Amino acid sequence: MQRFTLLIGWSLWLAGCNPFAPALEEGDPFAAFMGDPRTIEGFFQNFQVAYELRDISLYEPLLDSAFVFVFYDPDAQVERQWGFTQELEATRRLFLGTSTIQLRWNQILMQEVFDEGRQARVVRSFSLLVTLEQGSLFRSSGNVNFLLVRPDTLSPWRLRRWRDESEL
Repeated sequence: MQRFTLLIGWSLWLAGCNPFAPALEEGDPFAAFMGDPRTIEGFFQNFQVAYELRDISLYEPLLDSAFVFVFYDPDAQVERQWGFTQELEATRRLFLGTSTIQLRWNQILMQEVFDEGRQARVVRSFSLLVTLEQGSLFRSSGNVNFLLVRPDTLSPWRLRRWRDESEL
């Protein structure tokens, strides 16, 4: 009887244990890659991860619903802009049309936090290398001029306004 109880116990233990399947980790699998979104540096780290993984689901939460992208059109010699929806569509197409993206944040040229820690303006240099699906390379560098916002100091930063100051 004792052997039977031991055999039943051993069988039940083995049924729940597969030595060929590792245990699932608890928590967020991206946690080691992601920064604290409540810090400016964490925001930039998360932006880089979203671009390099080409993951729109990581990129979208970084944008404020009132997002505006501003850039200079050298052909028309005029400043142009688009909003939240257009930004997501343009970024989705970028992510789908590339095989790799390497984004490097360089020095912070200007950083100013104001409105009791609920807004920040950051001008930061970057370098970008994009490999398109057909294998051609696109390089860009310059500065981003970001306006980051949040409702309170415990909330994550969101990108409200992106003024592109890149050199094509």
